[in-house]
Amino acid sequence: MQPSIHPTAIIEDGAILGEDISVGAYAVIEKGANLGSRSVVMAHAVIKGHARIKEEVTVHHFAVVGGDPQIIGFNSNISSLVEIGANTVIGEGVTIHRSYEEGGLTRVGDNCFFMGNSHVAHDCQLGDHTILANGALLGGHVEVGERVFVGGGAAVHQFVRIGSGVMVGGLAEISVDVPPFLLISGRNQSSGLNRIGLSRNNIARASIAELKKLYLELIKNYGSPAKRAAEILASGEYSSAEAKEFLSFLLSEKRRYVRHRS
Repeated sequence: MQPSIHPTAIIEDGAILGEDISVGAYAVIEKGANLGSRSVVMAHAVIKGHARIKEEVTVHHFAVVGGDPQIIGFNSNISSLVEIGANTVIGEGVTIHRSYEEGGLTRVGDNCFFMGNSHVAHDCQLGDHTILANGALLGGHVEVGERVFVGGGAAVHQFVRIGSGVMVGGLAEISVDVPPFLLISGRNQSSGLNRIGLSRNNIARASIAELKKLYLELIKNYGSPAKRAAEILASGEYSSAEAKEFLSFLLSEKRRYVRHRS
């Protein structure tokens, strides 16, 4: 099928459009941009030349994909990219920035959903099925696992890691690493396991029981959990994939971790 492009849209020479693309009024798609088949770019959205968008992605009004990182002194002539996974929805006013390093990549996985005015900074790496609610903000180099939900207005500091299956509550402030499968609120505080998320993803009860024991020992107690996590992992005491993922995440000592809410 031929692309459906509004006559007021600006499609620069050198932009690559897949089959059955829809582009709305006054949208801009720059030279070098690459849009996958059956994607939709709504009115007034901007796809910069550094964007690589896979198939069936929807970009809503006034969103900007592939803009320059917000770094003083950034050299806009460097070659870097942002990649958007298939079946992702980018809401109104969302901004997703390209890497600030030569040859670098900001990556968004498949089936993600970014609600209005959320922000993904340069060099972030987001897993599949990530959801950012309205106004959620990710600083540079943030790593997010699969099936993570970040609540409205929450802010995540640069270089933070968030494990798979985490739910971050609205207006939370995150400046330390968050192990997988936790429920986060306030400032760097955990309220326990994300039991609803675990249930929705059909995690076995035996696995949840192992995660609960690990949470009590490694998150609720104070001190650095990295050494103890390594000991437990080596012992083979825990058999579930989820428990091993939880322990492996804690092996890094680059940043502190969230603690149980007192």
